[in-house]
Amino acid sequence: MPALRFTLPPPGKRWPVVLVHAVLTALVLLALVRAVWLGNWDNAFLCLLVLLLFWIPQFLRRRLRIALPNALEILILVFIFCAEILGELQCYFLTFPYWDTMLHTTWGFLCAAVGFSMVDILNRNTRIKFDLSPFFVAAVAFCFSMTVGVFWEFFEYGMDSLFHTDMQKDTVITAFYSTLLDPLQQNHALPVTNITETAVNGGALPVAGYLDIGLYDTMEDLFVNFIGALLFSVVGYFYIRRRGKGLAGAFIPVLEEEQPNGGNTPGGE
Repeated sequence: MPALRFTLPPPGKRWPVVLVHAVLTALVLLALVRAVWLGNWDNAFLCLLVLLLFWIPQFLRRRLRIALPNALEILILVFIFCAEILGELQCYFLTFPYWDTMLHTTWGFLCAAVGFSMVDILNRNTRIKFDLSPFFVAAVAFCFSMTVGVFWEFFEYGMDSLFHTDMQKDTVITAFYSTLLDPLQQNHALPVTNITETAVNGGALPVAGYLDIGLYDTMEDLFVNFIGALLFSVVGYFYIRRRGKGLAGAFIPVLEEEQPNGGNTPGGE
């Protein structure tokens, strides 16, 4: 495959990233001050964590010499803010039913971009005997994203089991099918339909149906992760086929290679 070259935007053209970073940081600082004022130390710790996460793109750029396109860096910052500040502190996960779905779709897209860039960097490096077809690079990106999504669901299950959190949100359903209820034990799934309430220890819960513990949430998260990963893998495939042209280029991190004259050029040789 012919080598592709990339150039970083001059510092003056990074103003959208600087602006978004400044605005989101100011909002997080306000939330931090409010949390401290109210004595809510859990929220204060979360705000400090978000401020730390905001500097990950800068760390990658300065320490590891990984150049992030402006669109990708802005998407990462907005994703962190939406997940932690709006999702957790402002309870958007409960207020807006599809908030978690939107974030998991974006997460699948971002992870596919990371997986794609790791393979593509090797694929474009002439010093490494590594030459993969565009389809295989896209497939690796897709599999990487799905693997990260699975491990995240493992993490949610572990937190709920060990620390009694509720990261795997419950789902209210009105019907299910179970072989456990088959009196003949012949593996026939018997329907339980028109469920209007769930009772625990003789007391009815305030839900209009059966309370599913986490299964539907996990499967939905993995499915939308699949959609995000597939979306990026498709655009990434055409990005390679078109010699580095296309939408995917705005979301693919590249390496900065130091030139003899002191300049920086991301990408392979």
